[in-house]
Amino acid sequence: MDYKERNIEERIKRGDFLGELQFLTSRSGGAGGQNVNKVETKVQLKFDIPNSGLLSVEEKAMLLEKLRTKTDQEGVLQLQSQEKRSQIQNKELVIRKFEDLLRKAFFKKRVRKATKPKKGAIEKRLKAKKNQAEKKANRSWKA
Repeated sequence: MDYKERNIEERIKRGDFLGELQFLTSRSGGAGGQNVNKVETKVQLKFDIPNSGLLSVEEKAMLLEKLRTKTDQEGVLQLQSQEKRSQIQNKELVIRKFEDLLRKAFFKKRVRKATKPKKGAIEKRLKAKKNQAEKKANRSWKA
């Protein structure tokens, strides 16, 4: 984990991003009986990436690039949750989704180091090929 990843992780743990999040509620579909018709349990989270004061210019660019399918044309990230019957539980869920998304976006994938196959593996493969060729050669009937 490099400095930037640790820095983001610390900011997430402190809850720095919570001040920049905007929450909207609406009626949710699905199970819940009468509760669904009366209570606004669906929670939608909006995070304005370009206007965030917590992110540097390069962090904003990285987020906009990696999360382009989840942002609108203005660069506003939108997530929603309507899985639970309670607005509070849905709010906690959508915040957790947001934090996981940030962690994933700032995590750098390790570059795979190319390696040569071991000598034993090469020999094993060649032996298997030779056996298969012999097996096929023995199948043909010669008069």
